[in-house]
Amino acid sequence: MAGITRTELTNQAMDKAKNKLVPFILVMYIFAFLDRANIGFAKQAFQLDTGVSDAAFALGAGIFFIGYAVFEVPSNIIMHHVGARAWLARIMVTWGLVSAGFAWVSTETQFLGLRVLLGIAEAGFMPAIVYYFTTWFTERRRSSVMGLFWLGPPLAFIFGSPLSGILLDMNGVLGFKGWQWMFLVEGILAAAMGVWAYWYLVDKPQDAKWLSDDEKKALLTELEEENAAKPQVKVGPLKVLGNPKVLFLAAICFMIQVSNYGLNFYLPTHVAGLLGKKVGLEVGLISAIPWICALAATVLLPRYSDKTGSRGVLAAIIIGAAGAGFIVSATGSPLLGILSLCVVACGNLACQPIFWTLPSRFLSGVAAASGIAFINSVGNLGGFLAPNLRVWAEQAFHNPYAGLYAIAVSGFIGAILLLISVPLGIGQNLKETSKSANS
Repeated sequence: MAGITRTELTNQAMDKAKNKLVPFILVMYIFAFLDRANIGFAKQAFQLDTGVSDAAFALGAGIFFIGYAVFEVPSNIIMHHVGARAWLARIMVTWGLVSAGFAWVSTETQFLGLRVLLGIAEAGFMPAIVYYFTTWFTERRRSSVMGLFWLGPPLAFIFGSPLSGILLDMNGVLGFKGWQWMFLVEGILAAAMGVWAYWYLVDKPQDAKWLSDDEKKALLTELEEENAAKPQVKVGPLKVLGNPKVLFLAAICFMIQVSNYGLNFYLPTHVAGLLGKKVGLEVGLISAIPWICALAATVLLPRYSDKTGSRGVLAAIIIGAAGAGFIVSATGSPLLGILSLCVVACGNLACQPIFWTLPSRFLSGVAAASGIAFINSVGNLGGFLAPNLRVWAEQAFHNPYAGLYAIAVSGFIGAILLLISVPLGIGQNLKETSKSANS
């Protein structure tokens, strides 16, 4: 195409990929997150009807991440070989069906077993998307694109909170409990989305019929040159798991996820406590407010990161703010409590798309598929720790706010590690990375 530079063709290709793929993948993630976190909405009614104890509920909320962590790396390696389209469709269908199965839980054993199966079914979804984006977008566009993907959690709560509340209020309709309706409807929706994904997604740019040949060539050349210029870890999919940088990023991800799930599992009950009401439609609507704020932060802050090139320091400030928000949320004031939870939601979500630009700075190919999956699997063990840490702290210190303080510490530790990542050459500014690569 005469008169159009390669950079312009690359940008055209990435714009088309963003418009074609990202909205669909965003909807997929909304269902993923809703089916993972809706247990928080069902907590009160579910425990009352099934007799599941607080300890068993906390264990079940976290044990999801055991199966998730164990199968994360194998899942992403399989995805690398069979393609994202087929594997992401398989993940969505299986987790949707397992999630719907919670509608028939009646014992603690069934509850714990299905939580493990749900983790196994969903294993590999998020790191597969992170890896998938490295095959479509250059590093300078990746943070803002990941920011759009990470709109999934806040949108899941903005729309899912009222939906879950409405379904919970359907208690007794057709002989089903409200929490049964919630699991059944939301699970079936996820499975249906998985079937659609198989026919909609495209594995790689060269297969995209909606890109011109010139756009394909320009984008692939740009990505190949970017991979060649960075200090890559050229080892096998299992050996990469012992790489010091991979392990360091896994530790950061772990702390971020302790903070993240310290909010996700307990936001509805926290809001209900602040308002002095039971979990239902009203609490569901109020619970959506922090996620509306997170929605804006998750769009704006990653874009700012791409524009300025700031990575580790910016992410540290953001997750540190979440830690402070947890502490302030331990208040008897409903207004102050909701405002502080808005800060927590913004911090937990907006730091993650920035963080997930870091692994692809030195990982590519099957090493990237394996390394990203490992970082996420270790990180998501924070989802196992968070609810159990909160219950332990409250019981050990006989203080209803002790759990919030314990979760806040994880945000502060994550911030410190992100600051340390800068001199280690992992989280430095994007412009500094380019200079070091060219030197």
